[in-house]
Amino acid sequence: MALRMATRRLGSKLLPRFSSTSVLHSHATSFGFKEIPEEEKSRMVGNVFSNVASNYDLMNDLMSAGLHRLWKDRLVSKLNPFPGMKHLDVAGGTGDVAFRILETLNSVKSRATQDSLDDNLHEETQIFVCDINPKMLNVGQKRALERGLGEDKSLIWVEGDAEALNYKDNSMDGYTIAFGIRNVTHIEKVLAEAYRVLKRGGRFLCLELSHVEVPVFKELYDYYSFSIIPAVGEVVAGDRDSYQYLVESIRRFPSQDTFASMIAAAGFQKVEYENLVGGVVAIHSGLKI
Repeated sequence: MALRMATRRLGSKLLPRFSSTSVLHSHATSFGFKEIPEEEKSRMVGNVFSNVASNYDLMNDLMSAGLHRLWKDRLVSKLNPFPGMKHLDVAGGTGDVAFRILETLNSVKSRATQDSLDDNLHEETQIFVCDINPKMLNVGQKRALERGLGEDKSLIWVEGDAEALNYKDNSMDGYTIAFGIRNVTHIEKVLAEAYRVLKRGGRFLCLELSHVEVPVFKELYDYYSFSIIPAVGEVVAGDRDSYQYLVESIRRFPSQDTFASMIAAAGFQKVEYENLVGGVVAIHSGLKI
């Protein structure tokens, strides 16, 4: 795993070479490898996730050989959740990241000395799970019930758009988005909204499938992505096209350095990213200072 720093200085160096406008325009008008009218993307992506919602977790396990669980653990470890925090998990419909944050907080609570102040802090904790797709949220709420978390007041499920969040400025201590930002229409709007809702000192964290740079590994990864994943999607979920799109969307997403420069351009400082499994996925991080 390689950790690379992308400071505001790095961002300023990269921006002239990798124009965020041109990258975003290309991404905003693409649906996988297809060029589409910009206004159509949200609907088409929505259809994909409505189709895959019921098999989403199973397919994640199959596609990543279960590694997505470790990647999400790593994401939450970087967040360092604390009792009483207000956290926003965007594109988090099935609850995977939110459940991990809550489990971490409950673990902290069980180790801490119990007093009224500690109890009050835990009661004040709010984890907002925001997703634009109601079917994904339904899966997450069902999973919460199965985990005995159906009545947990810390978990708040909200249908919402990452590009136009319905939260006040400077209201969140943390912001996470896992495997979601490559599917939005305007990445720069998502980053701007993340910056807006975070408090000073708040951390932005993004876990996303990214770009492999090692030549031999890249060839193997490309073969697996384009030949195996859509076929598995067809057998398990009866939906080859949705998984073909998901694979293509990864290739259309900006490189690690380019995305880091975009985060810096949104106003975040101390921007960095960590490659996992040779760049198959990357965790980007930034602070609002």
